Amino acid sequence: MFKKIRGDISVVFDRDPAARSTWEIITTYPGIHAVLIHRLTNRLWRWNLKWLARFISYIGRWLTGIEIHPGATIGSRVFIDHGMGVVIGETAEIGDDSTLYHGVTLGGTSWNKGKRHPTLGKGVVVGAGAKILGPIMIGDGAKIGSNAVVVKDVPAGATAVGIPARILDGDQDKARAAKAEKLGFSAYAISEDMNDPIVKAVHGLIDHSVTTDHRLELILEQLEKMGIQIEPEPESADKFDPKYLNKIVD
Repeated sequence: MFKKIRGDISVVFDRDPAARSTWEIITTYPGIHAVLIHRLTNRLWRWNLKWLARFISYIGRWLTGIEIHPGATIGSRVFIDHGMGVVIGETAEIGDDSTLYHGVTLGGTSWNKGKRHPTLGKGVVVGAGAKILGPIMIGDGAKIGSNAVVVKDVPAGATAVGIPARILDGDQDKARAAKAEKLGFSAYAISEDMNDPIVKAVHGLIDHSVTTDHRLELILEQLEKMGIQIEPEPESADKFDPKYLNKIVD
């Protein structure tokens, strides 16, 4: 148990650049206090001293603003940053080296007994305000964007954002970027971790329009080479500017 406590404290230096000393972490970090209190209450819970575990957990909630049910399972080196408003349900499980920010909820969607809260794998990062609901699995190394609402499993290493949360496709982003480079414009001018799937969809439509225009231009060039006369585009026609459209959508 003491080895776990040392790990809980030392990991803060890796994940919070504002941390300056061990004494500061022990005395001023509510996330650390909440985890340390949970280590005690979880042991009492497993010893069947359930009322005492709940009462100490209640005191911990009052002191830290973080509510962790004594029955929850929390691995080693788990860091709750800032912490205010975090709620972790009875059957929730959090893997080693995971990080939760303020306002996170690991909640249930059923009043039935048994497993009803999420399981987080190792090294999971959950952004501020995110809600992970139900007995779902968040794979190792996954990232949950701020304010996301997750109700389905998230694969290992994936990033989920939005309401309801959707999985970002990093390979698709790279393919679009390569295509844009060939066509000479910057399609999909957003980062991989952009947290608005609707914006991503609009960028995808712009990307598709530019690709279609490019193919039409190639067809017109071939028709002209064959001697077919093509009427020039009217000067009054609106010009399609993908760079400008990508910019205003962002």
